[in-house]
Amino acid sequence: MRKLFNTVVLTSCFCVGLFAQEKAPGETNPFFSEYITPFQTPPFDQIKVRHYMPAFRKGMEDEMKEIDVIVNNPEMPTFANTIEAYAYTGALLEKVGNVFSALRGANNNDDLQKIAVELAPLESKHSDDIHMNEKLFQRVKVVYEQKETMGLNTEQSRLLENIYRNFVRGGANLSPENKERFRKINEELSMLSLKFNDNVLKETNNFTMLVEKREDLEGLPQSSTDAAAALAKGKKMEGKWIFTTQKPSLIPFLTYATNRSLREILYKGYINRGDNNNEFDNKKNIARIAALRVERSNLLGYKTFADFRLETNMAKTPQSVYNLLNKLWDPALKVAKEERDAMQRIIDKEGGKFNLASWDWWYYAEKVRKERYNLDENELRPYFQMENVRQGVFDVASKLYGLQFT
Repeated sequence: MRKLFNTVVLTSCFCVGLFAQEKAPGETNPFFSEYITPFQTPPFDQIKVRHYMPAFRKGMEDEMKEIDVIVNNPEMPTFANTIEAYAYTGALLEKVGNVFSALRGANNNDDLQKIAVELAPLESKHSDDIHMNEKLFQRVKVVYEQKETMGLNTEQSRLLENIYRNFVRGGANLSPENKERFRKINEELSMLSLKFNDNVLKETNNFTMLVEKREDLEGLPQSSTDAAAALAKGKKMEGKWIFTTQKPSLIPFLTYATNRSLREILYKGYINRGDNNNEFDNKKNIARIAALRVERSNLLGYKTFADFRLETNMAKTPQSVYNLLNKLWDPALKVAKEERDAMQRIIDKEGGKFNLASWDWWYYAEKVRKERYNLDENELRPYFQMENVRQGVFDVASKLYGLQFT
């Protein structure tokens, strides 16, 4: 469970080596000890793949023991012995979960993915067991119903509101039959989400575009070609270049490469991930996820998944989202068309015999940027002379934005 805000931002560069699966003699699981590191950051050099599942299992076990203490407290429910106590449960589970999710986000691999597959149904059941614990919910509910007379401060009131709402949204008020269905939906959704993300990851990792001619690298910055050459060399293709749909490879190529046909290949490789009618295709997964989200929302009394999802956000309702989007649509569309036309003018000016396509957008957007905003030294000098500041500002604004001043 994730009940406390995590105040440690994991922005380290995670480097994962080879992970032995056997437990070393006398080895201590790093998650079971306090981090003796600067600022108590996780000791990534000591954490191995074999440490995660034992820590996850113990974290769940510990949290259930902490929940039992709250549930079996003979005293009347109070903010301190129920809400605050509940907020501090699951410390070990949160500790290992933060590291695991951060590492998967930064440097996922097959070993971590196997753990995620094993972990997903366990976490789903663990969360449901807590939210559907009738005795625990009744204690939370007693405190919630007395919130106006308890003299809570702003932070305490917010915590109480969030915890109570999370229990309700977690199925605490459902009938026994609906609770059982709710559990099955959550378990299936957890696995489908993993499968969806795994398919995207595999499609991303499997796609490569091999460039064999140096002239096809025209326009690219040296850093981009060097990285592509290093990748090719690592695959025993020295003297060639490999580009991928990973952002550090993708973005420079789409922005600077003059070879339009190669831009198209790389762009489509990126945009079609999970939509190639192969073993990693996600269309059925998406349809099933959408259907289950609607069913789960309906069980909780919401008309759509959007109603459920937005309730905790600033917008609150789908209609509020549409109201905002409708206000933005006309001006945004107007600007988008102007940008498209500006790019098309450059294409026509350069003698291109084609209409702007999606794989051209970044390349020609960069040309528009340079044309509008890259003023050289001679153009800028007059605007730094004090007697010309006012007129200079007007002239720059006129040149950059097409504004007229009187």
